[in-house]
Amino acid sequence: MLRITDLCAGYGQKQVLREVSLDVPRGAVVAILGANGAGKSTLLKSIVGLVRATSGSITLDQKPLANESPDRALRSGIALVAEQRELFKSMSVADNLMLGGFLRRGTAECLEDFEKLLDVFPRLRERSKQPARTLSGGEQQMLAIARALMARPSYLLLDEPSLGLAPRVVEEIFAIVRRVSAEGVAIVIVEQNVSLALDVAQNGYVMEVGAITVSGASELLRTMPAVQQAYL
Repeated sequence: MLRITDLCAGYGQKQVLREVSLDVPRGAVVAILGANGAGKSTLLKSIVGLVRATSGSITLDQKPLANESPDRALRSGIALVAEQRELFKSMSVADNLMLGGFLRRGTAECLEDFEKLLDVFPRLRERSKQPARTLSGGEQQMLAIARALMARPSYLLLDEPSLGLAPRVVEEIFAIVRRVSAEGVAIVIVEQNVSLALDVAQNGYVMEVGAITVSGASELLRTMPAVQQAYL
């Protein structure tokens, strides 16, 4: 269980998160919803140690994780696909993908996962020798997700995976999200397309000005007038 309790975090003197609490059971898909600037990305970055928590706690299976390094978060089984994708644009697709498995580099398992993910993402296999900068936006997002999966995470954090992508490509990305979920990986998804996010998630949390204002099962959130008016 990934558990966040009364988390406050921010940048320097600017507090962004205000006593945020949420639970993500293993194997679950949880959607984080809200307008731009609500603190959704900051929450994901806090989980992996990119933003410092000032109070509250983050635990994974009851082990403290707040303010640990991103490397520690990854070793604990939590991988983040950032909104900016953060690919090495001059490196090949294959080299970017292999970087995701650096904790297991040189092992047979790492090579097996590399081949498996190229099967899951056939476009990446076709373009494996090309520099990452030559990929389309959708292909870059696929590469970012595949690279994160090379670490064999138990928890995958996705920050706006559909941002700037054509509807057809968005469908492909969400098909991949469902496939990853079906394999038992828990997913926390921050997504501008609220309808799609609630389709794939069992539970959701709505954030406003750094705080959780509404939470519940996806089916319940869809029926709430405030959620319908603001996001659907």
